[in-house]
Amino acid sequence: MAHAAYVFDAYGTLFDVHAAVRKHAEKLGPDSQRLSSLWREKQLEYSWIRALMGGQYLDFWTLTQQALDTAFALVPSADKSLRDDLLNAYWKLDCYPEVPQVLTNLKATGAKIAILSNGSPAMLEAAVSAANLGDLFDDVFSVDELKTYKTDPRVYEMVTTHYRIYPDTVSFQSSNRWDVAGATAFGFRTVWMNRTGMPDEYLDLSPAAVLNDLSGLQALG
Repeated sequence: MAHAAYVFDAYGTLFDVHAAVRKHAEKLGPDSQRLSSLWREKQLEYSWIRALMGGQYLDFWTLTQQALDTAFALVPSADKSLRDDLLNAYWKLDCYPEVPQVLTNLKATGAKIAILSNGSPAMLEAAVSAANLGDLFDDVFSVDELKTYKTDPRVYEMVTTHYRIYPDTVSFQSSNRWDVAGATAFGFRTVWMNRTGMPDEYLDLSPAAVLNDLSGLQALG
């Protein structure tokens, strides 16, 4: 099936969310990996809670800072003086090595190529620019326009409304299984980027495919 649009989650799918901590791991100490995991977990947790409360939106950059502060509190061995260094590094996360070529190949098919992310517009612009991917995207959709977060169906609807297409003509890729579940429920063809071999969840909302990285995406059609 040919897809009119290939839409990607940003953090964890295109960009390595653990790259910021990895850059400063030696200075952070032996618990740097735990700090990174907690930072990510709290970042997502705060987005879900804000979305559920309704009317209590804070942008993703604010949540990212709050999550890091909580991670530091939970990992007292980590050097808190590196807070600003970690936050600065988060603006320029490494993209995964296969990403530029995969996006280039998909764009050559004539399909729309886009990001749909919880990230704030400034965060996404910085990440895309740092990875030199700007020319490969037709659009970058941020939840900031709606003042809520995934998996609110209105987030996925931003894509179909903008392109005036049906959900089943969109191929949506995410490393987050919960995001895949939300997009599946909305009607997208979904592909789970299971880079770390995590067990499946949300079995009633299964993806169309599971890949280790994005390299096999074009073969799926």
